[in-house]
Formats: sequence, C-alpha cells, structure tokens
Amino acid sequence: MKPILFLLLISLVFSCKSPDARRPESVQSGSFYEASAERNIKLNKKEQTLIQKIIESNPEQEYIASKSGFWYYYNTKVEQDTITPRFGDIVSFNYNVKDLNENTIYSDEEIRTQNYVMDKEELFTGLREGLKLMKPGEVVTFLFPSQKAYGYYGDTNRIGTNIPLMCKVTVNTIIQNQ
Repeated sequence: MKPILFLLLISLVFSCKSPDARRPESVQSGSFYEASAERNIKLNKKEQTLIQKIIESNPEQEYIASKSGFWYYYNTKVEQDTITPRFGDIVSFNYNVKDLNENTIYSDEEIRTQNYVMDKEELFTGLREGLKLMKPGEVVTFLFPSQKAYGYYGDTNRIGTNIPLMCKVTVNTIIQNQ
C-alpha cells in the first residue's frame, strides 16, 4: 500500500468521532421541586381547613372521609344490598358542580344526564372514585379538594386553578358489563 494512501486512511479513521452530547445550559437543583412540594402542602392544608369548616358548620350531615381523600354525605341512601359500578359498567347519573361557597359553576340541567362507562372514559378523579361508592337511586354530596377535582389546570372554562369543588350526584341506573 502506498504511504500516502495509508496516511490518508489512518487520518480518516482517527478524525471520525461522534459529537459530544449536548449539556444543559443550566442545571436545576432540587430546590425547584422542594418549593413546588411546599406550595402543594400549603395548598392542601388550606383546602383541608376550608372543608373542615364546612363539615363543622353542617352537623346535621354525617360526613364520611373516603380513603381517596375526599368527603361525602348521603342525601338519599339505599340501604338494601344492590350493585355498585365496576370496570366497564355503564352508569347513568346527574350532577352539579359548585365551589365551596355553594356558588353554582355548572348546574345539573346544564350538564344533563351522563352515561359513563366506568374507568373507560374521561371523568375527573374524585367524581370517578365517588361513583364507585354509589348504588342506583342514591344521591350523594361530595367535597373534593382541588387535586381530586380539576387540579392545577382547571377545566379551561369556568373552573380555575386549584379550585376545590362540591358536587351533588344522583345515580339513576347501573348497567353491568357482561
């Protein structure tokens, strides 16, 4: 092999290297996440205090704390042992949405009857979890902290950022998934 060709081949092999990975322009420490967590803790405490005041101001209602982090009471309770919705069941229900001062955000007439396929369609977390507790014919009033409602983003319409909600829900029927 000719020396010039050999040198050219060697220089090509050694000059081909992959580019260095791009480094971030600024490295964030955990302080951003710590501050965010602290804000959420304060918000949660504030909402818990508001909800506790509502509960204390309505001693005639027997509020129940759910395992999921919201409160509710039965306006109408069905005592007999009937079904509650499971995955894939179709739940027909009506509900309204109010803020914690009981100002109507969405009326049940405006929302109309909903037919929801349990856990297969979009529904805010608290309402989805609340429906799982209900039987046909029951009416329940729920108090949802904002993280169980529409959270940080709201509903991009009438519900703003971090708004806790009160919803009165009526389950009409449950059609079991076969």
